[in-house]
Amino acid sequence: LNRPIFRSTEYPPAGTNSIYSAILSRNEAVKDAKRLKTFLELRDKYVKKKVVFEDPLFPANDSSLFYSHKSAMKIEWKRPSEICENPQFIIDGANRTDICQGELGDCWLLAAIACLTVNEKLLYRVIPPDQSFTENYAGIFHFQFWRYGEWIDVVVDDRIPTCNNKLVFTKSFRNNEFWSALLEKAYAKLHGSYEALKGGNTLEAMEDFTGGVTEFFELSEAPKDLYSIMRKALQRGSLMGCSIDVSGSRKRAKYAHMIRKMYFRYLNAEKWLCDSSYIIQYSRTDLGLVRGHAYSIIGLEECDEVAKNTKVRLIRLRNPWGFVLWKGPWSVNSKEWSTISTADRENLKKQTIETSEFWMSFDDFKRNFTKLEMCNLTPDTLQCDERHSWTVSVNEGRWVRGSSAGGCRNFPETFWTNPQYRLKLYEEDDDPEDGNMACTLVVALMQKGRRMQRHQGARFLTIGFSIYQMCGQNQHLQKDFFLYTASKAKCKTYINLREVTERFRLPPGEYVIIPTTFQPHQEGEFILRVFSEKQSTLKEKEGEIKGHYCRLPHLLVIHTKLSVSTDSEIKAEGFSLETCRSMIALMDTDGTGKLNLQEFKHLWRKIKAWQLIFKRYDKDKTCSISSFEMRNAVNDAGFHLNNQLYDIIAMRYADEHLNINFDSYICCFVRLEGMFRAFNAFDKDGDGIIKLNVLEVSHFWCFLQDDILSFYVEAIILMLVSKDLKLTCYLEETSFAISGK
Repeated sequence: LNRPIFRSTEYPPAGTNSIYSAILSRNEAVKDAKRLKTFLELRDKYVKKKVVFEDPLFPANDSSLFYSHKSAMKIEWKRPSEICENPQFIIDGANRTDICQGELGDCWLLAAIACLTVNEKLLYRVIPPDQSFTENYAGIFHFQFWRYGEWIDVVVDDRIPTCNNKLVFTKSFRNNEFWSALLEKAYAKLHGSYEALKGGNTLEAMEDFTGGVTEFFELSEAPKDLYSIMRKALQRGSLMGCSIDVSGSRKRAKYAHMIRKMYFRYLNAEKWLCDSSYIIQYSRTDLGLVRGHAYSIIGLEECDEVAKNTKVRLIRLRNPWGFVLWKGPWSVNSKEWSTISTADRENLKKQTIETSEFWMSFDDFKRNFTKLEMCNLTPDTLQCDERHSWTVSVNEGRWVRGSSAGGCRNFPETFWTNPQYRLKLYEEDDDPEDGNMACTLVVALMQKGRRMQRHQGARFLTIGFSIYQMCGQNQHLQKDFFLYTASKAKCKTYINLREVTERFRLPPGEYVIIPTTFQPHQEGEFILRVFSEKQSTLKEKEGEIKGHYCRLPHLLVIHTKLSVSTDSEIKAEGFSLETCRSMIALMDTDGTGKLNLQEFKHLWRKIKAWQLIFKRYDKDKTCSISSFEMRNAVNDAGFHLNNQLYDIIAMRYADEHLNINFDSYICCFVRLEGMFRAFNAFDKDGDGIIKLNVLEVSHFWCFLQDDILSFYVEAIILMLVSKDLKLTCYLEETSFAISGK
């Protein structure tokens, strides 16, 4: 059985998150599209007006600071010109000394920013350099972050929280430098408040700064081809860091925490060394490495050992503190340097251009360090024709309770209903170190928006994924496939982090990836990314949307009040008034609200056929079927939908126990029949595309009928969007208010 791993969090259980909230959030972006302007447009506008910008979306008040409590300090929001004389955005380049932690517990974020300063190209993508407090100053600044598949520009004003005229949160050691404080503010705006940044993972921020995918290796369990993995990562421009676990007594762990804290608070090398010499002495290894401290990996080399006629693998590291403590083999002036050729020796020493850099053997690296973190960059981040870049595939999805939130393999009755993504691997790696021909890929499953929803009680779900080999199946795989097929690969464990990442080597072929939560019925949105060394494709497994419908002849109309009951095997008290209205709406082809005898007879035949399907899935004779089984029932009735429509059906018709009774079942089928008929009535050339002018739109609404309008609008528009079809409405100044249950 799968068993989850839980990481401690400081916030309560999750709130609601559904397809409707996703639709509303997307509508919000569309609604704001005309109102929001680019940074340059806003800056030029306020420069011309000669007034300073005030951000209405992240106001200078308590709502932008904390959501769970009020600040104990007396906070004043001030612009840099009100804090000091001659404020500067960046002084002599952005570097580690510009990052000093304040009163907020976001050291994870500051550690990522410190890593970013090592790579100038990446740094200035996040922090556009064309900003200052002098030229074209209007109190407005902007920063760029990767957000679930795309780069977004975050605009902020330069009002910063202060207390007694000093910055409360992140600051530079120079009193008049403000890029780090404004970057932190933009990141806080991205997540809703400063408090949302309390507690996190450095890898999470690294992804937001680079758009890459992160990997984590325990060096004690490192793969045999680790050197090859790291060499290729450096060729692709990946960022890498390593550290040593803090082990031993609680006292040692406490001192290691103090080291990290003092690093961010002081950062003046001489003063820092003086104040913390005892702590460094206590928490360093015998060879001078510091436990609990992060080192950057910046190079790998292979050199010939002259006397032994063998090769030695070396790794180059950097200590962000700006000085070196390493005293082991390959340290400065060690005897190992004499074992390689003069040319290799000069080449290696030429590469160590900073006093903070040092070399060690790769074997010593694996023995002394315990963790390796890697951030693989995407081709768009590298912004060049890099020959060694990854091939990247990205898909977005969601888990919806009662429809596509099936949980892990521990729940075989619902596991198959999870979203499914078809992966094709075409080519093997060029130079596998172990000689086995396979395709290298990194699979990353990231849950979306949970940090921003903290104020609503959201927390990270426990997530993971499995990979199955398949061949030729284009439709959604059913329960039996997973009951009798073992997974080809899977993540090591389910865990409540923002992202779960795993590296695999698989033979070329077709696979299906199943992203899941650990428990069923947990709702959330996610993004699934696959990084592969060679060509690959990833897309959601969905069938073509189609249905069987009938065109009815116009016969003599009779007035009929429809109130029918079911047979004795289905214990129900007839159909509800809403269902009866839907039935009449389906068969009433001339809009009179009446059915003739032939129309009623045709309707009744349909109901009896749908009733047989219902009985097939009502195995316990409770006059209800599981919302998960509704997918199969809909397919058996001749309707083929996509996952979004199945999600809507589950949320609209399932009760609190995730069951659908017979009345709701028939109501759903009647509306599906009407939906396809309405679409086909306007699809005159049969190409699956409808174009409506303003007059036809009104006819379209009438065709759908008032009492079922909301369902049709949701379903048809989602159907069109999911099939990449076009619904063109020439409305000019016309607007519509859509209401309904």
